[in-house]
Amino acid sequence: MQIGNLMIETPVFLAPMAGISDYPYRQLIREMGGQLLYTEMISSKGLVYGNERSRELIDFNRREKGLIAVQIFGEDPVFMREAAAILAVEYQPDLIDLNMGCPMPKIVKSGSGSALLQDAKRAGEIMAAVVNAVKLPVTVKIRAGWDRSRLNAVEIAQLAEEKGVKAVAVHARTRDQFYLGKADWQIIQLVKEKVNIPVIGNGDIFSPEDAGAMITGTGCDAVMIGRAVRGNPWLIHRTSHFLQTGEVLAEPDCPERIKTALSHLEGAVAYFGERLGIPRMRKHLAWYLKGLPHSTSIKERIFQLNQYQQVAALLKEYLHMITGPAER
Repeated sequence: MQIGNLMIETPVFLAPMAGISDYPYRQLIREMGGQLLYTEMISSKGLVYGNERSRELIDFNRREKGLIAVQIFGEDPVFMREAAAILAVEYQPDLIDLNMGCPMPKIVKSGSGSALLQDAKRAGEIMAAVVNAVKLPVTVKIRAGWDRSRLNAVEIAQLAEEKGVKAVAVHARTRDQFYLGKADWQIIQLVKEKVNIPVIGNGDIFSPEDAGAMITGTGCDAVMIGRAVRGNPWLIHRTSHFLQTGEVLAEPDCPERIKTALSHLEGAVAYFGERLGIPRMRKHLAWYLKGLPHSTSIKERIFQLNQYQQVAALLKEYLHMITGPAER
């Protein structure tokens, strides 16, 4: 598929997820074959005002293979335009994505995220402002609508195309669903039928077969996977492989999951430092361990530890316990 001037060979994308899709995790997903990765969402005002935390979220290695998208959010077209211009000049990502789908109360209360689904005029102004400010491809991520009585994904997608946006990602849930209930893939199909730009489907992809079913059933050009990759980065590679070959690769076994958790832990501590890296990794480690035998007590102990060596030793001890001396 093509987004503006970008050729995408692997139509399986890691969704932008606050507190999850940080630099170390993106590096891990890149190793799993992720070609186009998205940063966590970044405040346009924070970026314009030079907020250190906002700038930290953008960090990526321009020399690495693969593509990077920076996602920004905000309700003010001026700030969104200025933030996009800063990104284009100072960071030079491959594309800029506009968040018009985040359902979180703090974001919605500010008029950003999925709140913009209720204000098509302002949404259009933001899209136009950003598109006109940069030469990079601009994409947008939306939801099916605000609620079931206001399913306007098609309207917003058509507006995006009109304003020069190069692709639209559709999370097939409404804002009031948050992440509950079932995603309505028919919304993705309706959007695909009404626009000529690429459509990226999102919502309820938990397996490679789900991705194949979404593409077959909706006609979407690519899929975006979010919550299902938590503790399961292999899903990106397994999905890409399935879409290319029709073969379903085996899920990782216990040793592979623990070894990848250790690698992720090492990368996070190297990047963030022990003081910040260990707290950030606790949730990731709990996801890696989910469903593994005798892991409940291990997860409880991890949440009580603050040093890298302690956590790493505990994971290695658990690995030895479940596999025996051969995996020491």
